Amino acid sequence: MTIDHVGPEMIKLLPELAIHCPPAVVVDKHVYSPWPEGNLQALLSKRRIDTLVVTGGETDVCVLATVLGAIDIGYRVVLVTDALCSSSDATHDALMTVYHQRFAQQVETVEMETVLSSWS
Repeated sequence: MTIDHVGPEMIKLLPELAIHCPPAVVVDKHVYSPWPEGNLQALLSKRRIDTLVVTGGETDVCVLATVLGAIDIGYRVVLVTDALCSSSDATHDALMTVYHQRFAQQVETVEMETVLSSWS
């Protein structure tokens, strides 16, 4: 999906989310992983954030790139399993197995209800 194909209006935050900016911050990325451009890591470091709660589209592409980079950098990664999606059910399911089995030591998997009930 590219901006040229879908149009700039399709990449804007939903109004329900946009009302939180500020204080929330939007960090755009132009490749699968948010790490190479450095903007996200700089923001997280500045705020002394050590844990990432990851949700998003394309479990097997952007989410995977985000999770693996976060592990490499040393973040605690919490993956919200019912807040992920992919255009391919087969690879989504395969990656969920990988997250649960292969990366069980590096990635905590939880459902959204757990996140919301734990939020302080």
